[in-house]
Amino acid sequence: MSELRFEDVSVRFGSRRRGLTAVDGVDLVVPDSEIVGLVGESGSGKSTLARAAAGLTPVSGGRILLDGKPIGAPARGRRGPNPVQMVFQDPYSSLDPRMTIGESIAEAMPRGVRGGARRAEVTRLLELVDLDGDRAHAYPGLLSGGQRQRVALARALAARPDVIVADEITSALDVSIQGTVLNLVVDLQRELGTSMLFISHNLAVVRYVARTIAVMYLGRIVEHGPADEVLSNPQHPYTRDLLAAVPESLHAESDRMPVGGLDGVALAEPADPHTPPTGCRYHPRCPVGPVVRSDREVCRTDAPTTEHLHLAACHFAPPLAVGPATRDASDAAGRGVPASGLHLDGRQKPADPTIDATTDPAPDTGAADLQGAS
Repeated sequence: MSELRFEDVSVRFGSRRRGLTAVDGVDLVVPDSEIVGLVGESGSGKSTLARAAAGLTPVSGGRILLDGKPIGAPARGRRGPNPVQMVFQDPYSSLDPRMTIGESIAEAMPRGVRGGARRAEVTRLLELVDLDGDRAHAYPGLLSGGQRQRVALARALAARPDVIVADEITSALDVSIQGTVLNLVVDLQRELGTSMLFISHNLAVVRYVARTIAVMYLGRIVEHGPADEVLSNPQHPYTRDLLAAVPESLHAESDRMPVGGLDGVALAEPADPHTPPTGCRYHPRCPVGPVVRSDREVCRTDAPTTEHLHLAACHFAPPLAVGPATRDASDAAGRGVPASGLHLDGRQKPADPTIDATTDPAPDTGAADLQGAS
């Protein structure tokens, strides 16, 4: 597989005076053979970035590179399917109802695969996503949502891509089916070494599949780092607010977060993306700035940049804003406790006696826990 790199990528729709900048100066790397999770509220620009990576939406600025070559340039001298394949959110509209499952998968294959080899490859791909090879003769209308999404994954793999972009692939599925699809994604990544940008509004889903997480808000990446660290010790107020919105009733389970993700987040309304705030785009909603500095002038005038290995675009990222969190509090936070062991004003939160911060989650049961958390 390959490395996908976004360098100062912007995507703008409409005219310069009345347009909308959906993606604004994004820098992000999807390393070779890894899954990077991208999370944020609806309207944050996640899907636009995904479509730009797959070549479906033109970029207005910056560039997207695959192994150092701009997207759209011939990859490794080959012709044929796009080396970046996308799996879409809605499994009911992403498959042509007039084509059989086998025809949909075969259509995505390189031109050199024909006849018996093509039929054998269709069967192999269906079995790879845990579907019977006989399903090749069925039409999408006979399949469930989870089965259709497996077919969509098989179709993406049929193109022999370097990178897969999965855009909200579980959000349209029943909770009972989500875990099965997530297990499949993890298994495919381990078996094939697939590089993947996995996009979701669901924190629990992203945490389960991704090693690295990027948090997006109003077109910009506001935090980026190792998944366990971002979720256990979030540095940006937006990430902290998202985690703090997790229902308290779910905190007693050490390896559970709500399948609902950000659907029920009770945050102030985001700014109008047509006229985003100057400086830090989160400053009108931010609870940290007033604690540290009453005038917050720097937040209104200067756009913060990300710093260090665990990146957070905040002028008052910890420890300045809230003080250092203890290791035990950070570990507990990563297993369901919002933010860290500290309130945003620096006061210690009461410990949750039901959380065992020393117990590591079992990798084979994570998706099942997602179902139990609903």
